[in-house]
Amino acid sequence: MDNTAALVSLATAVPPHQFRQNEVMEAARVVLSPRFPQFDTMASLFANTGIRARYGVKPIEWYMERRGWPERTEAYLDGAEALFVEATNKALAQADLRADEIDTIVSVSSTGIATPTLEARVAGRMGFRSDVSRVPVFGLGCAGGVSGLSIAARLAQARPGTNVLFVTFELCTLAVRHDELSKANIVALSLFGDGAAAAILRAGDGGATRVEATGEKLWPDTLDIMGWSVDPEGFGVIFQRTIPDFVTENMGPAVNEILGNMKLSAGEVDRFVCHPGGAKVITALERALSIGQGTLDHEREIIADYGNMSAPTVLFVLERARAKGLPPRSVLTALGPGFTASCVSLRHAA
Repeated sequence: MDNTAALVSLATAVPPHQFRQNEVMEAARVVLSPRFPQFDTMASLFANTGIRARYGVKPIEWYMERRGWPERTEAYLDGAEALFVEATNKALAQADLRADEIDTIVSVSSTGIATPTLEARVAGRMGFRSDVSRVPVFGLGCAGGVSGLSIAARLAQARPGTNVLFVTFELCTLAVRHDELSKANIVALSLFGDGAAAAILRAGDGGATRVEATGEKLWPDTLDIMGWSVDPEGFGVIFQRTIPDFVTENMGPAVNEILGNMKLSAGEVDRFVCHPGGAKVITALERALSIGQGTLDHEREIIADYGNMSAPTVLFVLERARAKGLPPRSVLTALGPGFTASCVSLRHAA
């Protein structure tokens, strides 16, 4: 019996409010330009992301009012619970499983704080067993979709035959700030949306797509590239370096190093499935991975339709790639705070 973890199901969910990119730009202009004279010179950021639309847990008018921790947290709890339940129910239906057949839950989020954590808050509504193992993970950021899948796969492999539910949910829009008049804040406004993804993994049986290997690389002295600052009003985005330039210089050697630890080479990868941070990041990834410009087509489609939802985004890309038909070997990649590159190699039997 093959005891690698199989990807039994994969599903995604978005909240009900859709925002067109030009609508977000105009709302940001109304709120910020009277106090931030540089806004008009930076408005081109909205057009250069490759994004057409995004989704949020609140209507756009909500974000145009200044919010503090209590309101952000209330919105996070309500929105994240709804997304968790929707994505999980879809994944359970695909796998032909009930919630009480889940043995372990890995939940990944970096855009809000909840104690008890989300899987506990929805346990009664979902019907999870009282002895289900809970593994909540905070702080992985955009890398959380790949790193979380890696954690879930290793837990499934450690207990063959058990069902591991992996759910990642990010409400990036709740980090909108009225007081942070900075380029980093404008970049965040131009990129981020909300969404969730859920997957069920099982070792021993369960599907044609299997997690072959996983790996990560943490660069030293890179804490300032991406993350959150925390103050009385909420999270504040940290973008201290140009991420596309960092990707161009460092992602290729990092992926080759990770693949080498997996006993693989780039030539053995049929397709890379990447977290699309934005249009410039996608172009930088194609250059860094030495693949043709335009190869990351699913990535461009997802960023256009949903924006950057942080951790779940790469799983939206994987969902679309699965629907189109996976090749024999795909490698998922994502970058996140740390600064960290995370990779998962998938083997697919047609």
